[in-house]
Amino acid sequence: EQENTFNNQGSVYNLEKALKKKNPFRNTWHRCIVNIVFTNGWVCDKVKDHFAPFGLTMKQYNVLRILNGADTPLTTSAIRDRMIERGSDTSRIVERLHKKGLVHRSICPSDKRLVDVTISKKGIALVDELESYSHKLDEIVNNKLSEEESIQLNNILDKLRS
Repeated sequence: EQENTFNNQGSVYNLEKALKKKNPFRNTWHRCIVNIVFTNGWVCDKVKDHFAPFGLTMKQYNVLRILNGADTPLTTSAIRDRMIERGSDTSRIVERLHKKGLVHRSICPSDKRLVDVTISKKGIALVDELESYSHKLDEIVNNKLSEEESIQLNNILDKLRS
């Protein structure tokens, strides 16, 4: 029998019910993959809702955080290497952030074909403001998982990618 999980109302909310699935999964590994993909979509929707009032996407916020933590200007390829979603069109994301005044771009002095990107003061202020709301992001998970369960889940996900 499939193990059930619970939604924030405390009622049984399993994957099969959420997907209105009539036929069983091939096996537990198939269910696991579908569950990870489904849960990823659910988490991304929650995160998207978090950043929407600030006029940012999750990818734009990720770029701002990367630049905020960088000691030196970064090229778009260096940013892409550090992103959570690496298939992103980093150049387009940087362009949108530049139009919003959140990043600065300049020609790389050592290679004129590259563009160096730095976070602007306005970008730093926005990252700082969002940091004060970080507890809201945590609530996506900490209202449902204990700290011990969160550690277990992190370990399992790390193991899966190893």
